Amino acid sequence: MTARTVWRLNFTGWLLFTVSACLFLWTTWHAGDLVGILASLAFLVACIVFLIPVWVHRPDRSGHDD
Repeated sequence: MTARTVWRLNFTGWLLFTVSACLFLWTTWHAGDLVGILASLAFLVACIVFLIPVWVHRPDRSGHDD
């Protein structure tokens, strides 16, 4: 696999985790579950923190690691 393909898979995975965190937050908000809201906010923040270095260190479009 090229570096770009590996990056795309990692980035897609973290985006899906982020969407999951948003949906978890939405459902706990509607349920009025304070502990669930806090947990989902922590999960969402963690996903964003993990996304930052993945985005910053993305390979160029040629797929080389230069």
